[in-house]
Amino acid sequence: MFKLKSSDYKVYSKFLRNLANKLTKYYFTKLNKPFKISNKLKGKGYDPVTNVDILFEKFITKEIKKKFPSHQIIGEEFGHTKSKSDFSWVIDPIDGTRSFVVGNPTWSNLISLNHKGKPIIGLANFPVLKKYYLNTSSKLAFVFENGKKKKIKVNKKATFAKMKMSAGFHGYLSLQQQKKIPKILKLMQFPCIDALSYSHLAEGKIDVVLQCLNKIWDIHPLIPIIKAAGGIVTTWKNEDPIKAGNIICSSNKSIHSKVLKILKPVSK
Repeated sequence: MFKLKSSDYKVYSKFLRNLANKLTKYYFTKLNKPFKISNKLKGKGYDPVTNVDILFEKFITKEIKKKFPSHQIIGEEFGHTKSKSDFSWVIDPIDGTRSFVVGNPTWSNLISLNHKGKPIIGLANFPVLKKYYLNTSSKLAFVFENGKKKKIKVNKKATFAKMKMSAGFHGYLSLQQQKKIPKILKLMQFPCIDALSYSHLAEGKIDVVLQCLNKIWDIHPLIPIIKAAGGIVTTWKNEDPIKAGNIICSSNKSIHSKVLKILKPVSK
């Protein structure tokens, strides 16, 4: 298994810390104004994109290319810029565009550095909330807020009986399918708020997060943060989360295995 050198972690995490601050400044100085919305699906559903998504991705791509010109870039809006490098950056310029459109502050900029397709460093930056989450090694993750840096850890002591679950099906599960998992429906007591739910799990505020239809840019930046904070991330089929799709993350193995078992009727 590939392991990033501690000196390289410092280089990349410093770059992402600076980028987080630049992105928040860029939003408030240039982008915090009326925006244009279009629907990617056009008559087949609703998947909004705004001109702000486009501008954020261009800004992020430009910053990466200045510092790491040989690296590959995979962006939600502009696709895959290939190279011979084993390193790639996966970008979601605005995770939670629907939240952005209606003025909810839970949207974020998500960025991961991958090696041969596997995420090793992740950033979740929340401009309106003025905070960001970042892992600085495979075992250390932090939240940066109000000029302060705080180490984060999942709630390892959480029990199934008293766990806090944040879940959203995003139209993926039909009513008939939902009826097959009544226990899950009863446990869905906390709202699912974009990448902030995953971040809250890494921070120990939530014990389980369930989401459907994640793309790689939705989950790759969060995988290294969650794992560095001690959490578990898989698909609903208990497969490697780098495949994206339906995602479950939990604070400990006991809870994770129990929720996976309950999900079996809809995870085939």
